Amino acid sequence: MDAAHLTLGISGLTRIQDSIFSAKRGTASCHHRHLRARSAILNRRGTGSKSTMTITAASGSTTTASSTSDQDYDRTKAVKEFDDSKIGVKGLVDSGIDSIPSFFHHPPETLGDLKPSVDATVDIPVVDLSADRSLVVDQIKHAANEFGFFQIINHGIPTSVIDHTIESVRAFHEQPTETKSRFYGRDIGTGVAYSSNFDLYQSKAASWRDTLQIRLGPKGPEPAALPEICRQEVIQWDREVLWLGEVLMGMLSEGLGLEKNKLKDMTCLEGRVMAGHYYPPCPQPDLTIGLSSHTDPGMLTVVLQDHIGGLQVKYGGGWADVKPRHGAIVINIGDIFQIISNEEYKSVEHRVLANSKHEARTSVSIFFNPSQRENLYGPLPELISTEKPALYRQFTYSDFMRRFFTKELDGKSLINFYRL
Repeated sequence: MDAAHLTLGISGLTRIQDSIFSAKRGTASCHHRHLRARSAILNRRGTGSKSTMTITAASGSTTTASSTSDQDYDRTKAVKEFDDSKIGVKGLVDSGIDSIPSFFHHPPETLGDLKPSVDATVDIPVVDLSADRSLVVDQIKHAANEFGFFQIINHGIPTSVIDHTIESVRAFHEQPTETKSRFYGRDIGTGVAYSSNFDLYQSKAASWRDTLQIRLGPKGPEPAALPEICRQEVIQWDREVLWLGEVLMGMLSEGLGLEKNKLKDMTCLEGRVMAGHYYPPCPQPDLTIGLSSHTDPGMLTVVLQDHIGGLQVKYGGGWADVKPRHGAIVINIGDIFQIISNEEYKSVEHRVLANSKHEARTSVSIFFNPSQRENLYGPLPELISTEKPALYRQFTYSDFMRRFFTKELDGKSLINFYRL
């Protein structure tokens, strides 16, 4: 049988937690009732249709779970049990698994294309914001048109602020499950949601990451609603990135021949969502991916990444690494920006490889979106001509985002839906 079916036992992990709770209920403290399984000792016996899994919990108690053959594997049930457990991918790693659950397995066409496949000398542009403004505008315009991605340096934000932001998000994910699980959920209506794979129920295969999402604007949650361990860092980063976003959108507007405040006046700075991604070490990185190939749906994305690496951008028919650079900030164009620019700027597919290193990878993304969700969006009139007619039809942003969140991440299928 598939070893991943054996190790899944998300139901096994859940049953272990339940058995611990039952055994200790009379005498254990609340803390002990929330102990989770940490060590997994996998023991396949024979070649028949059934295998067993023995898991040793933090308390020292053990339990044995059965796993049946491929034909009896219920993926929908396995995914639901994983989601209900609230342990995330980090919890799977902490349990000691050495092979990943089957619902994380990606198809051969994805797995066969995981290595960088463009000339190694191809580098994503790095723009020095301290240079002459007209030069910076030209460089950003070229990067946004050619690559859809660029990194910025000398941007005016202290490296210490960037480092503290990344470390605080890492610290959130590395808290005990019983501490962070109170934020677990798939509805960001409260302003804060921690989960694994927002498209878990829509995707054909899950990806090896957990995410903390925080809605920052136009109206974010009260500070007290933010996780205490990263509260101050998130608040400070939102202030910094709002200023940076205005600078970048002003330059990108000028690159299109528009007034500097054009995008600001369209409320494109007001809608902001943070995604703090955590990519634990993966025991089988050749079978899965950290973040599937996709384009971002909004206007502009501002990304912090640590030193681990793994972010790749589609370029020239292949994949190019976005190499980590301490203190630099990664910027990429979103689908809405491609549409309103009438493809003067490009929203480009990107992905994150499953983490093959021995330490976790952390990234922090801020997605800038229009706050006027019922307004119509399409190519700006200033960018339409007889030589270059509109390439997209108009739509409301609420319709656009509704479609985004009801499908899996799958390249550029969403933007193509609105193409004329």
